[in-house]
Amino acid sequence: MSYQALYRVWRPTLFEDVVGQTHITRTLQNAIVQQKFSHAYLFSGPRGTGKTSAAKIFAKTVNCEQSPTREPCNACSACLGIQDGSVSDVIEIDAASNNGVEQIRDIRDKVKYAPTSASYKVYIIDEVHMLSIGAFNALLKTLEEPPPHVIFILATTEPHKIPLTIISRTQRFDFKRISQNAMVERMSSIVEEEGIAVDKEALDIVALSAEGGMRDALSLLDQAISYSEDRVGSEDVLAVTGSISQKHLASLVQYVHEAQVKEALETVDELIQEGKDPGRFVFDLIYYLRDVLMYQSAPALEQHLERAVVDSVFKELTGKLEALWIQEAIRALNQCQQEMKWTTSPKVFIEIALLNIADQKKASSTGADAEIVEKLSQRIDTLEKKLVKMEENPPLQQENQQAAAPKRTPSRGSKNNYQVPYEKVHRTLQEASKEAISGVKGVWGEFMEALKRRNAPAHATLLNSKPRAASESSLVLAFRYDIHCSLALDHKGTIEPLLEEFTGKPLAVIPVPEPQWQKLREEYIQKQKEEAPEEEKSSEEEEDFISEAKKLAGDDIIEIHD
Repeated sequence: MSYQALYRVWRPTLFEDVVGQTHITRTLQNAIVQQKFSHAYLFSGPRGTGKTSAAKIFAKTVNCEQSPTREPCNACSACLGIQDGSVSDVIEIDAASNNGVEQIRDIRDKVKYAPTSASYKVYIIDEVHMLSIGAFNALLKTLEEPPPHVIFILATTEPHKIPLTIISRTQRFDFKRISQNAMVERMSSIVEEEGIAVDKEALDIVALSAEGGMRDALSLLDQAISYSEDRVGSEDVLAVTGSISQKHLASLVQYVHEAQVKEALETVDELIQEGKDPGRFVFDLIYYLRDVLMYQSAPALEQHLERAVVDSVFKELTGKLEALWIQEAIRALNQCQQEMKWTTSPKVFIEIALLNIADQKKASSTGADAEIVEKLSQRIDTLEKKLVKMEENPPLQQENQQAAAPKRTPSRGSKNNYQVPYEKVHRTLQEASKEAISGVKGVWGEFMEALKRRNAPAHATLLNSKPRAASESSLVLAFRYDIHCSLALDHKGTIEPLLEEFTGKPLAVIPVPEPQWQKLREEYIQKQKEEAPEEEKSSEEEEDFISEAKKLAGDDIIEIHD
């Protein structure tokens, strides 16, 4: 078989080819040039980040015929022999399959012999954490005091499983995950050398899916190349990796945020039907939300985004989503991710998580209004109780002070001493009509619902009010207490424009306490009777009867039919 995988063809042969690990390669190069390298090293880090490759490059560099040098020449017999594995002095051991005491004793017995074709014997033990306790104990003495011509390089993905007695005898280098930009740059140079047409967006998706491992990235790229036809596009990579496109993620987040449950569940069903991996789906969604939160907090961190590419839709979502909502959504999805590990129906848990997030959005949007209304209602109740108490038991001291001191006119701005606008009320009564008040009462319920959505405090103020009289330009609203009238004046800027939308005409709201309204109404009726002609006074008895009935039953219940 002539074909070789990309990660094998493009395996680093120089320190400068090791992507994203400059802090390690520079240290090793300086140690080799200065002839101050150690007898034992521990390379730890995630898979595919260059641990074994760096170990082989180190072995070539210390044994290169041009040594001491910063890079192996890759042309001398030592470099070529180590590269193809024909030099017996560089030994690679897989600890996963050679983890017993016997194998380590064999190393201990052979380590005392001098190298045959190189300057140093180099033992590269991969996945060293797989050694047994007995094997580690057998390695201790040799690792602490090896012959001067021997170098040990231990590589592992799980350093926490290695005994501290081993770690303390080595120089430890921690390989980090390779950044997305570094991987994209490396893959771009590779596909350019190979003459393969690949979209930049496709490379971004490969780098995101690789999760910081260069070997994984090249393997996924290899699969995408085989899957595609003439050019590798983003859809080819998404099909191979099982990832979700950023367009779908943005749409889903928007649906859930706006509580459009039907559209959100249909999107999930469509993606699962297309064969997308549910675990990968939740993973991508968590990281997309994380990127939104990061970019929202600090746009300068664009280079540190893990899953998202900054476009117009991403920026729009960043300005729309609340930080607290994003955090709660990530927690819910993380819980879903944990529960999915133990179920054969992961789709169900995804749907439940999205429903919970959408319900949380509904609750938060309505909860704020409800909380405001509740606080305002409590405040009004407290003030009402104080007012009733003061009316029932006026303080003697206050009465004495009022008798001794000159009488003051209460200020119009005081909420507990509301001044009734008598002239405006009389004018409204003179111009009032049954059609006008009926029109207001007909839309009052819808008006109150709209006011609740627009301004919860204003709605709470008008809860106990009643439209009593209306003309073409004004409306008399009767309230239980003076304080309600004062509060209504504070919200006129909201109440009057909204009322105009429902009635079709501008109405100036005139708040009046209920007791004063009844008194003003009776005075107005009495005055009308006195000024009425003789032929109208004949119906005085009938009007008195109607007036008395209205007092007993109320205006809302009594209807007069001619």
